[in-house]
Amino acid sequence: MCTERTPRVAAARALTRRAGREKAGRFLAEGAQAVREALAHGRVHDVFATAAAAERHPDLLATASAAGVRVSEVTDKAADGLSETVSPQGLVAVCDLLDVPLETALAGSPALVAVLVGIADPGNAGTVTRVADAAGADAVVFAGDTVDPHNGKCVRASTGSVFHLPVARTRDVAAALAACRAAGLSPVAAHGYADADIHSSARHGGDLRRPTAWVFGNEAHGLDEATIAACDTALRIPIYGAAESLNLGTAAALCLYESARARAME
Repeated sequence: MCTERTPRVAAARALTRRAGREKAGRFLAEGAQAVREALAHGRVHDVFATAAAAERHPDLLATASAAGVRVSEVTDKAADGLSETVSPQGLVAVCDLLDVPLETALAGSPALVAVLVGIADPGNAGTVTRVADAAGADAVVFAGDTVDPHNGKCVRASTGSVFHLPVARTRDVAAALAACRAAGLSPVAAHGYADADIHSSARHGGDLRRPTAWVFGNEAHGLDEATIAACDTALRIPIYGAAESLNLGTAAALCLYESARARAME
């Protein structure tokens, strides 16, 4: 039985911090769904499970063991130390970092990409990754001051989608947009005060049937003027009721699915 003092557990606990993840080149995937996807699509080094989690998910532990992954039982206290969420599930995998270079993520003539600029909340970033996966996007780009895609809350909110499509990171927003253009994508800013909306986009230079990189901004402040100006066009989501705005996940879903619908009708 491993405790919080066991060296491998202590090393894994360091991965709850961004600096620790960067140094080790690894991150934690917590919860049954994330561990399942990690075993199917990622490179997993260790799986830690409490006795209760092992009883609930014997199939996952069997899959891990069959794949040659080291499986260790841990105390509840040790498992709590590996969790970045308020409700630990007692099941954690140690995985290699997933991000790839921009050029790799955007290779192969992508048709739809989500670019996250300055997203601060890991739950929102994970939700947009999940939505992008569901809408058939080819990649997700984390640009500027956006949260780490390997943050535990981000991974959990993606419900495994972070393992399904390429993820790239860059601090340089201009470089991200330039890479999208080089890949044949038209950058479109999701902007609440744009003149045109997603339903009339074709009349305003934002034909969503063509390859599109949707650019989403910070939850509170949106996109800065320089980023909006660097995009080919800006589109808003029409608000028909009294709500001031939509949350980021809902807005991203509407934008990405509008692109998916437009392309399906070609």
